[in-house]
Parts: sequence; C-alpha cells; structure tokens
Amino acid sequence: QAVVDFERLGEHAAAFQGHDVGFCCLGTTRAKAGADGFVRVDRDYVAQAAELARAGGCKHFVLQSSRGANAQSRFLYLRVKGEVENLVQAVGFDRCTILRPAVLLCKRQESRPTEWIAQQFLGVVARVFPTAYSVPVETVARAMVACVLQPGEGKVKVLENRAIHELGKA
Repeated sequence: QAVVDFERLGEHAAAFQGHDVGFCCLGTTRAKAGADGFVRVDRDYVAQAAELARAGGCKHFVLQSSRGANAQSRFLYLRVKGEVENLVQAVGFDRCTILRPAVLLCKRQESRPTEWIAQQFLGVVARVFPTAYSVPVETVARAMVACVLQPGEGKVKVLENRAIHELGKA
C-alpha cells in the first residue's frame, strides 16, 4: 500500500507504475469539502490518478461513478461525476469500465443522519425492488473485480445499477 498526497500527486508517479488494472472509488461530499473541494477530489484527483495510472502502464481502469452522472447536469454532484467519466475515458486506456451505482448501502463510522434515514428506507425498499434504488457496497466491490476477470467487450463499458447487482452476484 502506498500513501500519497493528492495535493502533490505528480510526485507519487512511482506508486502508479507497473499495474495492469486500476480501481478508483475516490470521492468526498460537498458537505465535508465544500463545492470547490468536492470538485477537486471527485474530478481533478481522479482524472490525475487515471493519467498517472495510464502513464505507468495500466491497461484497464475501473471507475466508480454515480447513477445519473451527466456532464451537462444542473446538479453539481451529477455534473462532476459526468465530467470525470469523460476525462477518464479520454485518457486512452485499452479498457475502461464505469460503474454507476445508485445509493450505496454501507455502515459508516462518521455520522450522516440524513443518509442513515435514507439507507434505512432504501433497505426496506430493496427487499421488494432489490436493484432499483440502492446497492450494497460489497456488491459494487464484487462487480468491480468481476468486470476485470471477464473478457473485454469494447473499449468503454458503463454498468448501471441493475448490471452492477447482476455482476456482483457472479
């Protein structure tokens, strides 16, 4: 494990050398980092990490994005996720897989009361509509690994929530 300073990511290029596959789940919240900090982490750091990974020999980059990601969105979160998807694709990996999960179901150490309430509600909804509005983080992780183990189908593959559920069960 290499610990890097994202503010000086270029100084850590060696950490990105010699890997065939890159997995990226980096992100923060606007509440935690402010609007500028959110953009810096979720777009700029991710794009720079992708560029370093490609320069280091990475052939397949797997990016966790978000359902509804769209570079033209009026909503900052969805716009930034769409922008970073475009930037990562433009890096030129042999393969690029983008996962767009819905609400992530997980246990957090930090307190996020609104998210906790939403997760409780969506946990109940998931019993009736398991792939509609949420996905456990463990399922996303399994899907990320599974997409690397499968033969490539095209240069860029985007997996929406239902496909993440299906692949995460494999």
